[in-house]
Amino acid sequence: MSVEKIHTLVVGAGQAGVAMSEHLNRNGIDHVVLERGRIAERWRSMRWDSLVANGPAWHDRFPGLDFPGHPDAFVPKDGVADYFEAYAGLHKAPIRCGVDVTKVERLESGPGFRVETSEGVIEALNVVAATGPFQSPSIPAIVPADAGVTQMHSSEYRNPSQLAEGAVLVVGAGSSGVQIAEELMLSGRKVYLSVGPHDRPPRAYRGRDFVWWLGVLGKWDAQAQAPGSEHVTIAVSGAHGGKTIDFRRLAEQGMLLAGMTGTYRDGMLAFADDLARNLDRGDQNYLSLLDEADAYVARNGLDLAPEPQARILGPEVDCITNPMRELNLRDAGVTTIIWATGFASDYSWLKVNAFDEAGRPKHQRGISAEKGIYFLGLPWLSGRGSSFIWGVWHDAKHVADHILIQDTYLAYAPQP
Repeated sequence: MSVEKIHTLVVGAGQAGVAMSEHLNRNGIDHVVLERGRIAERWRSMRWDSLVANGPAWHDRFPGLDFPGHPDAFVPKDGVADYFEAYAGLHKAPIRCGVDVTKVERLESGPGFRVETSEGVIEALNVVAATGPFQSPSIPAIVPADAGVTQMHSSEYRNPSQLAEGAVLVVGAGSSGVQIAEELMLSGRKVYLSVGPHDRPPRAYRGRDFVWWLGVLGKWDAQAQAPGSEHVTIAVSGAHGGKTIDFRRLAEQGMLLAGMTGTYRDGMLAFADDLARNLDRGDQNYLSLLDEADAYVARNGLDLAPEPQARILGPEVDCITNPMRELNLRDAGVTTIIWATGFASDYSWLKVNAFDEAGRPKHQRGISAEKGIYFLGLPWLSGRGSSFIWGVWHDAKHVADHILIQDTYLAYAPQP
């Protein structure tokens, strides 16, 4: 049986895979993109119904195509998925959907890799892992399955009507956790929110979205951090037209806040005594960006109206001044726990020497320690912008250009 041979194989047709295909096409590199589901599948099937993009449409996009509609809008999740599908069509990306990659290993002789898929074997000179960071939902082993409460990861949550009657505990106060918690509270649910350390930027300030401020203040240029310290929980939302998240105001509206979730025993869930510290850290992050923004306006003489009310923080309600240290789930009427605790990477299919002792990819800007293996779509791959749509596009260009440069070296022959 013949084996298909391809120059570069891209695994995953989300934003990273679609961007990678565009740049490979531009560089004239023969390639194929394999996707186990549909294009941008995770946007369609692993997000809650009301999710919108965290960045405004004018900013968080690929350079070659605008989102339809108002440039300051926050695009709904299905609109984001449709955008990637349209972009793939625009650039004639050779994407094969419904194909699962099960194993990649180096060929025993010669350069390249043997790729096992659900539709047969492919040999590729290069493999780009564009599966991104959202692979395996991560739920801490804290509350046992027989605790008498429904537990789900945030990727399984769709809307309030999906849940059984009763109170809900949301664990994790990043973008997903706080948006889900607020949606449940506004639907009439009693909601407990476990808040850990986080950054809390303003959604907008003095008439400019925070992505604009990050740009003019040079914060998008922040470089990748040390391995293991890349991820910082950020509480920011584009929901309801975009507004700044203020945990103190959510508490004033009735949300019950607690510190980080700790241990569980006999129906009792314990929380760390760190709620005030976590909120203060978020406030400091928030206020420091306002300070930098004000200094930038003054230094450059910009005509941006002052916004002193932005510095008024929410009140110190009882659940903050006297934080709960434990919660009896039954007595509190909690019937559902939603774990907004992120994802773990799953590279079990990638049988190559491209990982450190902790299983993290070893790379520089996506160029792996294993020649011919590349990573794309990871947070802080090259810098702060790598988690955003536009940042992935630039990361993909760097990787595609590196592949082209390597081809140029291999094609070189000394003149007689």
